[in-house]
Amino acid sequence: MNRQYYDLLGVSESATDEEISARYEQLKRKYSEERFLEGEAGNEAAKMLNRIDVAYTEIMSARKERRTAENAGSSYARVEQLIREGKIAEAQSALDEFNERPAEWHYLQSVVFYRKNWINESKKQLEIAMQLEPSNEKYSSSYNRLRDKIEYDRRQAENPAQQQRAGQGAPADDYDQQQMGGSFCEQCATCCACNVLFNICLNACCGCR
Repeated sequence: MNRQYYDLLGVSESATDEEISARYEQLKRKYSEERFLEGEAGNEAAKMLNRIDVAYTEIMSARKERRTAENAGSSYARVEQLIREGKIAEAQSALDEFNERPAEWHYLQSVVFYRKNWINESKKQLEIAMQLEPSNEKYSSSYNRLRDKIEYDRRQAENPAQQQRAGQGAPADDYDQQQMGGSFCEQCATCCACNVLFNICLNACCGCR
């Protein structure tokens, strides 16, 4: 549909905003004068005036949305980098600067909360992300892993003896194998916490097996 709008204005999709605006103003002046002609010529000019108004509005709106999405993507990448560098306060500040907060924002907020060890808040943010984008596999996968970790931590808290054995190198349970990438060790669990959500392999982060 956007291609038709460009064709109507007589500009290419690679034209700049300034070029499109200049062409629109040119056509607007032309049809604004011709609409006062008698008969069918005047009627056709009036129709064209309305059509170019719609075309210009749709083109500029689509371009603005695309730029907003591109800027957001760049900003999200910056937040991810800050998290990977362990700069959690800076990552939070960057998230706070967003005016719009779509699903990806809530996903990244959940990771920040996770790094702060605010597990319940992290889970809530993932739930919001899934509500906004139910079909997003990244969000649902992260949510399932976090939910499994919460259950794993609950079992560990209820059985301190088992937790001590795990810290001494006991065989990993199902959660360890599926979520932590191998036998449990306390240091790995600490330094790789956020990677549960980022789906980064434990070995790549800590170099332990």
